[in-house]
This record gives sequence, C-alpha cells and structure tokens, in this order.
Amino acid sequence: MTHPWWQRGAPGRWMLALVFFGLASIGLIIPLIVGVLWSLVNPNVGWFPPAIVPANLSLANWRAMLSVPEIGQAFVMSFLIAPLVTVLCSALALPTGYALGRRRLRMRRTIELLVLAPIILPGIVLATGLGSMFIRLGLSHTIPGVVLVQTVVLLPFMIRIVAATFEGVPQDLIDAGRNLGAGPWALTRHVLIPLVKPGLFAGGLFTFIGSLEEFVLTFIVGMPHVQTLPVLLWAYLGGRSSIFTYAAVVTMVLLVPTILLMFIAERTLRQEYLAAGFGKV
Repeated sequence: MTHPWWQRGAPGRWMLALVFFGLASIGLIIPLIVGVLWSLVNPNVGWFPPAIVPANLSLANWRAMLSVPEIGQAFVMSFLIAPLVTVLCSALALPTGYALGRRRLRMRRTIELLVLAPIILPGIVLATGLGSMFIRLGLSHTIPGVVLVQTVVLLPFMIRIVAATFEGVPQDLIDAGRNLGAGPWALTRHVLIPLVKPGLFAGGLFTFIGSLEEFVLTFIVGMPHVQTLPVLLWAYLGGRSSIFTYAAVVTMVLLVPTILLMFIAERTLRQEYLAAGFGKV
C-alpha cells in the first residue's frame, strides 16, 4: 500500500514542515515585517522600488502618533470597555450556549440563524440601525451604549464557542452529579462551568480582542464623547498625507495588544484548554 508523501518517514514530515513554514511566511511573517518597516520609514525620504528595504529609518511616525493628546485617554477607554463587554458576553453566552448545546430545541436552526444574524449583516448596516435606535434610547455617546453595541456584534461568536464546548461535555458526568445530589446551582458551579472553562476562556479572549479592535459600531454610537483606541487612531490616520507610513503605525499599535494577549494565554493556560475552546467551533 502506497502512503501519502507526508507519511513517508522523516523526509515527508520535513517537506510538510517546509510547506507550512512557507505558507506562514507568505501569509503572516512577511506582511508583519513589511508593516514594521513601513512604520519606521522616514516620511521625508519615503520607500520606493526597487529598494528592498527603506533607505532611511526613523521614529518620526511613532513620535507623531504618540504626540496625539488623546492617546492616553483612548487607551484607558479601550481597556475599560473591553473587560465589560467580555463579562457581559460571558454572562449571556452561558445560558444560551447551554440551551443550544445540550437541549433539544424545536426550530433550533432558526434560533441559531437569529443568534448569528449580527455576523451575517454588513457592519455598516448594523451600525446605522443600532445607532438610530440608541439615539432614541438615550444611549448614544455613552460608555454603556458602546458596551451594549459591541456586545450585540461579539456575542454570537461567544455563544457559538460556548455552545460547541457544551456539546462536548459527557452526559455521564452530568448524570453522576445529579445522582450524588447536586442541585441546579451546584451542578452548574462544580460540574458544568469547570468543564466548559476552555470554551469560556477561548470565547472571552476572542471577545476581548474583538472589542479592542472594533471600530465601526464604536464610531457611530460613541463619537465624539467615547473614543477608543481604534476610533482615535483611524481619525488620526485620516488627517495624514503619508498614508502608508501612518497606516503601518496604526496597524502595529492595534496588533501589539492582540499578540500580547495570545502570548499571555499561551503561557498561563494549558494548551489543551485553548485547543478545546477554539477547536470545536
């Protein structure tokens, strides 16, 4: 029997590793390096072909961005809103994910479609409709309004991850808890929540990062009184003529928190937790 080339001993595995590294380089590493270089290009000199690397590097773009007066306030605002959105999404996703993952519901597919509706709709359409509604409710230009509008768009991802994790919980463990006399609250606290912790962590991490990077809904509902980091940086980007250099700086600023969070998650949580949370979506 002939085995595929990737199963033919060490050479096959090495070839598979090289292919994977090549694709990762093309899709992630090379664009990241180019972004870093563009952020360091001297705006007075530029970077033009056929030069492979910039002729002159400078921190001028970073100094210009860091000199924006509102940058500190926007940073604090982002890291105030993101935890609130994460906690609210977790609280709402737990019962909903349990119902979708463990209960036999009539019209389940219809319910799932409704849950995923904020993802299906174009962002600008959702932002416009919710923005007009929030104005009537008096929630526009407020932190609660931004928290709620971000929750609307990020909650479906959280529910999907938590529901998929609930589906993987063995029914035998739930039955054993009930046979030992655990009531609904004790069963939830001591059995279900520990078992779905991977999904909660993975969904919470995804929600936190999504909140930090969310722009359209936050701009329409929160401006001008609530400015998160993406809103401020994109407003800062719009007033610049050297679009590539400043866009690279904005990209790096928004990318750094994501990389740090993923690095912390990898260091503090067992790998099987992340695999269990993300792998069942």
